[in-house]
Order: sequence, then structure tokens, then C-alpha cells
Amino acid sequence: MSNSRNKKHENRVKKLVAMVVLCAIVLAVSTYAWFIGMKTVNLSKFDINIKTTEGLYLSMDGKSWTYNLEGVKTAESYEKNTNTFAEKGLVPMSTVGDMDKTSSTMKLFEKGSLTSTPGGMRLLASQVKNNTIDTEGGYVTGKEGEGYVSFDLFIKNLSGEEYYAENNPLNEEAIYLTTNSGVKVLTTGEGQENADKTGIENSIRVGFAQIGRVNAGIDNDKELATITSMTCADNKEKEVTGICRNAQIWEPNDTKHVQNALNWYKTSCLQRNTDGAEVTSKDSYGDACAELELTKAYPTYAISRAINIEDKVNIYDGTAFNTYEKNSTTYDAYKGADDTAKADMKLVEYPYFTDTMKMKTSVDRPEFMTLAPNSITKVRVYIWLEGQDIDNYDFASLGKQVAINFGFTKERFTEGDVNYEGPSTDITDKTETPEPTPGT
Repeated sequence: MSNSRNKKHENRVKKLVAMVVLCAIVLAVSTYAWFIGMKTVNLSKFDINIKTTEGLYLSMDGKSWTYNLEGVKTAESYEKNTNTFAEKGLVPMSTVGDMDKTSSTMKLFEKGSLTSTPGGMRLLASQVKNNTIDTEGGYVTGKEGEGYVSFDLFIKNLSGEEYYAENNPLNEEAIYLTTNSGVKVLTTGEGQENADKTGIENSIRVGFAQIGRVNAGIDNDKELATITSMTCADNKEKEVTGICRNAQIWEPNDTKHVQNALNWYKTSCLQRNTDGAEVTSKDSYGDACAELELTKAYPTYAISRAINIEDKVNIYDGTAFNTYEKNSTTYDAYKGADDTAKADMKLVEYPYFTDTMKMKTSVDRPEFMTLAPNSITKVRVYIWLEGQDIDNYDFASLGKQVAINFGFTKERFTEGDVNYEGPSTDITDKTETPEPTPGT
């Protein structure tokens, strides 16, 4: 990469709207992979810090707003919140980002059973049990499932004075993922030697599900319960706009793989014949699967519903891997299908927002999500290991400590995009947070 390009990437770091830093200390060294053992990866600590610039304020409790939110896990959260930080460990999951409108949570699927086949593994999967709605006291109560991270983040976006109650992305502002957002395994510390060779960081996913929003001019003290209890449903009496869009999911390291993961794939994957309906039969498989490259992005055939015995699914089903097409579909076909048609779909080639997209410059830079102006939006953040990722294999758990950093900006262009020469535009180093005022 040229020096000019590097300078552009460095300058983007300065235009933060939100920065989240997460360090997960993985203690267990047992195998956990979706494909084979899928034992638990225990987590002992999360350090999550969020920073913002002018115009966007962050909160964990819906009341205290700041540019700098130090430590999400230890931050003061609202009463009866459903935040969960995988205290019992991470377990590989899979999802296409669909929302459960009854519980206002994202649908996740976990392994039910795996059986060896001549060309991989037969997969059975069930839906993770999500929390339910209890309207007593105006709060969402209950807990999410175990094995992943999820927490509520409230974002106050102050832009102009108009608030649009209609749930329409055309009324909203584009938000971009910062180029310094990333996931990497740390190679220093006890037991971390050669941890970067396992590739555990390449199967991590981060999802952002907008639940609902209200006018930023709401009285925080008098209407706190209205803010914190927002769900996917509209509440006209409280002037709450239910959103409940499918989560935007970020795939870090889409073009990065480790040789160990590719070796596992090469050893276990065989092409599945077009008439190979019997998933565990040797006659259903033929030649070796196509070779994969270390620096090329590959699709993830994520799970969209429960997978049962009669579905006869192999973990490598999909055009890009074992060439078997009968169990997979494109996301466009899935998105356009009705509920009856979706019930027959199993694996979906999911179009993540990737690091490749994040690094595009100037007018080619795609938006990550949109937020309504002059609003408070409740965003449910999910972090999990994607079991259907080709980088999720049986030995990846030896990478014990993973650092996850992500941030947002309203700036589409960077200083480098327009050859800006002038004073620093970095305004993220404020020591005090002024009181947010709607209409500014």
C-alpha cells in the first residue's frame, strides 16, 4: 500500500463518532469448534470503552450521556436490563440477523448435533432460547441465551431540530464504520505464544440491531422507563417508534486466513455429488474440494432456521466449498421470500459488511447503518463466533486473547480523500462532556 493510502487510513482514525474496545481473555485451551467438539471457551474479562465526538452521545442506562464511556461491562446500566457477557464462555453460533419481534432479540442458532461424514460433518442446529417480554413495570425482563455477548447501547444523535417519527431510513443519516475498526488475536502474555497462527479472530462477528427510538428532546428523568423499555413495537402513547430491522453484521478479517484452518478444510472437505442426498453416505461424495487461498474472501453459508435430521445438511454445503447447491440459497432470494418459502430454506449466503468494504475510500465508501436525526436509538449489540465460518475449526481455541475494536463516524470523506492541509480535525480528546442539547 502506498504512503498516500496509508496516510488516508491513519487520518480516518481521527474522525470517530464511537469507538468500542473489547479485550476477551480466553482461559480454556480445550477445543470448541462448531465443526467437531464445540466445547466452551471461557471468558474472564471484558474491557469495553466507547468514545464519541460532537453530535453523538452514548449511554448504557438511557440517562447519563457522555463522549467517553469507560467500561461497558462495569458501566451503570438500566434496571432489569438483559445484557449478557458470556461469563460461562463463548460457543459458536450462526445467524442471518433476523429479529424475533416478540422478544426484540436477534435469532441465533447453535449446534444440536454433529456426525462425521466422508466429506465433512452432518449438521443439526436448534435456535437459542431468547428472552421474553414482561411488561410489568414497563421493562423488558429475562435473559438472553448463553455463549455470546449482547448489550444495549443508547445513542443520542443531535442533528438539527426536526425529529422524524416515521420508521424510514430515507429520513436518517448515514453512519460509517471507521477504518481502524478491527479484530486481532494478541500474541503477548501467558500462553499466547504463536496464538496468531490459530485464526480464532477470523470467525468473530459483530451485529448491531436497532430496536426502537424516541425524540431526543424527551425528559430523561421523567420518561426514563420509556427510553429503556423500547421494543420492536410502536408505542404511540409514549411516542416510541419501533424499528426492529434485521441486524447489520460486520465480518472482520474477511480476506485473512491461517494455514492451519485451510489445512483442516483441505483434509475434511470432499465435493458432494448433485445426487448425493444421503449426507452420511460415502457414495454422496467425490473429489477433493477446491483449494482455498490465504488472502481471499469466502462466503459464509449461515443458518437461517433450525436444521433437523431430514434436512441432510453438511457443514460444507454451498457452491464455494463442496459445490452442493440444494441446501443453500442467496440472501436476495431469502430476503424476498415469504415466511412459507423461508421455512424450506436452510443455509443462506450472507452478505456481511466486511473489512474490505470498510477500507474503501471517497465516494466508493459504503454506509454501515443509518440513524435518525434528533433521536435516541436503542441498539442491541451482539458479539459471537460464527460457527459456519470456514476459519472456525477444531484447534482455533488456542488463541486465548482477542482484541475487538470498532467505531463509527458520520464522515464519508477523510482528510486524505480531499487532500486536506490544515489544523488537526481530531476532536475526540475532550476531557469533559457538555450537556447534550437537542437542536444543536
